[in-house]
Amino acid sequence: MKKPFYSIIDIPKIEDTRGNLGIVELDTIPFDIKRVYYLFDVPSSAYRGGHAHIEQEEFLIPVSGSFDVLVDDGNHRKKITLNKPDKGLLISTGVWRELENFSSGAVCLVISSGIFDEADYIRDYQEFLKSKR
Repeated sequence: MKKPFYSIIDIPKIEDTRGNLGIVELDTIPFDIKRVYYLFDVPSSAYRGGHAHIEQEEFLIPVSGSFDVLVDDGNHRKKITLNKPDKGLLISTGVWRELENFSSGAVCLVISSGIFDEADYIRDYQEFLKSKR
């Protein structure tokens, strides 16, 4: 059975009248965490992503605000709006992603299965499509 190219994962949370706590631990996502970074102060007209990873998986969390993520496995494309900090988007290896339509104050937290390695990126969409054949 083929692994899905993306999935929405519920992030465990502890609800409290003083504010909620979201928890990402070892069993929340299906990979070991090697890198964490975040996007912020992204203008609403800006575009981020525009690449695929050969080996890395990523988990995107809308810590604040909202944004759209286009995921594309070479055969299917899906636009997903992320706007709840207790739901994250797991993106499998070999999936093209584009992030856009950032709301004011949006913060996208990215948890990655690998450290930064330029050789792991496919940054040209036509090359990405060739890699899927």
